[in-house]
Amino acid sequence: MENHLDLALWLDNSIVIRQNKLKADFLDLFEQVGNTFSNKKLTSFFANSKGKKISKGNQLHGFPYLVLDFVRDFNLDSGCNIRLVSWFGHGLFCCVYFGKNVSHASDLFLESGFQLGREDKPWDLKLQLEVLEANRSIPKVDSKSKLWIKQIQLPITKKQCLQILKEEVDYILKVKIN
Repeated sequence: MENHLDLALWLDNSIVIRQNKLKADFLDLFEQVGNTFSNKKLTSFFANSKGKKISKGNQLHGFPYLVLDFVRDFNLDSGCNIRLVSWFGHGLFCCVYFGKNVSHASDLFLESGFQLGREDKPWDLKLQLEVLEANRSIPKVDSKSKLWIKQIQLPITKKQCLQILKEEVDYILKVKIN
């Protein structure tokens, strides 16, 4: 059995150039969104906030990704995190995690189109998307830890994308938590 290399794809540098440009565009968007919200505002929302951070990689189940985390307290009992994820080939997602001991207003998330993900593996995005796809009904809300997730549909212009992402995070930061 012969195994041919796709040399035409390998030599087509326009694909890599387009992908790198789009990564740079999303990085710029995430930097602008992150800079919109002061650490003081994040601490007002959640006292143990550790600020914001952008992470990036090339192999989230074989696809490049960028992540913008706000608050960054990943404790499964008492933590909180707001995460924007740009996952190439899959879309843009907003995830909000509240630890088991953190109560919050669930209605605001339901009204904004969020769905509950699996709280036992809050950082496994592929698993969360499978859960969302399998369970499109209204979630049963209880007192356990919550992972809220929704896909964000973006317009084509960076200016409009920036506005949508800022509004999304600003809306979440208005949620009352205890």
